[in-house]
Amino acid sequence: MDFRQLKAFITISELQSFTAAASEMGYAQSTVTTQIKLLEDELGVKLFERMGKTTSLTHEGKKLLPYAKQMIKLSDDMKNVVFNEKRPTGTLTIGAAESLCVLRLPEILKKYRSLYPDVEVSMKFGSCSVFRDMLRDNAIDVAFSLGRKIDNEEFIADVEFNETMLLLTYPGHPLINKKEITPKDIEGEPLILTESGCSYRMAFEKILSEHDVKPNLVLETGSVQAIKQFTMSGLGITLLPKIAVEEELANGRLIPLNWVGPGFGIVSQVLYHKDKWMSPALKAFLDLSRDIM
Repeated sequence: MDFRQLKAFITISELQSFTAAASEMGYAQSTVTTQIKLLEDELGVKLFERMGKTTSLTHEGKKLLPYAKQMIKLSDDMKNVVFNEKRPTGTLTIGAAESLCVLRLPEILKKYRSLYPDVEVSMKFGSCSVFRDMLRDNAIDVAFSLGRKIDNEEFIADVEFNETMLLLTYPGHPLINKKEITPKDIEGEPLILTESGCSYRMAFEKILSEHDVKPNLVLETGSVQAIKQFTMSGLGITLLPKIAVEEELANGRLIPLNWVGPGFGIVSQVLYHKDKWMSPALKAFLDLSRDIM
């Protein structure tokens, strides 16, 4: 097998289309088909299943995917260390939840791009709960995690600090005038929360469950901007990091409730695997994150 075959395999798995993958890679479709056929022949398995216009990984293909990604990543790392030891080049792959992308990452990435234009930055989006597996599989170089503290010997938290979380609602909500808000006060209240798997949503729901309060979820979305808009429109109550709502707090469009329930225990962390090779691109990113955050 060669790296072209593996790259074709990964691209098809991501786009779920031989035609789209060929276009993405700048090849004729017949070339991509041949590369996959050669890879399948060498491994002795079928990697893709085509049903009409749908292309999906077989069971064997799913098992191969993390190894293929790791081999491509190691190849890029090898090229970087052999040909350019000091100047950051190559690709830096960052895993981040959408809630962090709209908060802290833009400033860091803007500065990073201006300082290291030869580094291609790739973003992988998902919930914080999946980033540990992505770091183990070497699918990402570094993860921005917002949630419960990840305290595991496998991972190094290069940057870490507590996040202030706020229970928020719209102007005029009856609970605004209550001096102390406990979990029982949330019973029956319509909630607008982040997607399932988000650490701070899980922390909030755990607190409610421990006080025998069933969440009245009316809407869930991974978009912080959408959550803010729905809450400001009067749809319900939400939980967000304070840094995400500074402007709305200042202009009075969102009102914090005086939560006196248990603490949420939410931290921001910049994580990488303990066995990760510290490339110049990764080191520069961690140094910059430490300075800015």
